[in-house]
Amino acid sequence: MLIRYFAAAAAAASVPEETVPRAAIEDDGATLGALLAHLGGAHPGPAPGPGEPARDRAGHGSGPAARSAVDAAGAGQGALRTASAPPSLSRVLSRSSFLVNGTSERSLDRVLAESDVVDVLPPFAGG
Repeated sequence: MLIRYFAAAAAAASVPEETVPRAAIEDDGATLGALLAHLGGAHPGPAPGPGEPARDRAGHGSGPAARSAVDAAGAGQGALRTASAPPSLSRVLSRSSFLVNGTSERSLDRVLAESDVVDVLPPFAGG
C-alpha cells in the first residue's frame, strides 16, 4: 500500500510517502485501523534529547521549558507548543481524515488491499 502524508502528517512521519506491505498488517485484519496502529508504531516521534522533558501521551512536555512554550494564541486554552519537534504521528493520525483510492473513508474496519493508496489528511486551518 502506498501511504501519502500531507502537512503535519508528513512532518510527523518525516517522509511525504511510504510503502507498507499488506503483510505487515494482515495479522491484525489488514484494516485501516491496523494500518494506523502500524504507522504510529513505526513513527513514534523523536526521543527527548539531553535536558528535554519527557512527553506525555499527547506529546506535551512537562518541564519549565515546555510550560514557557505555551503560545500566545493558545494560552487561554492550555495548548502547549514545542518548537523542537512535530507531534507524534499517532497524535496526528488520531485527528486526521483518510482517503482510500481517492474516496473518503471513515470506517477503521475497512479492509485494505495491497494496491490501495491511503492519503492521510490532518486538520487544516484549525479544522
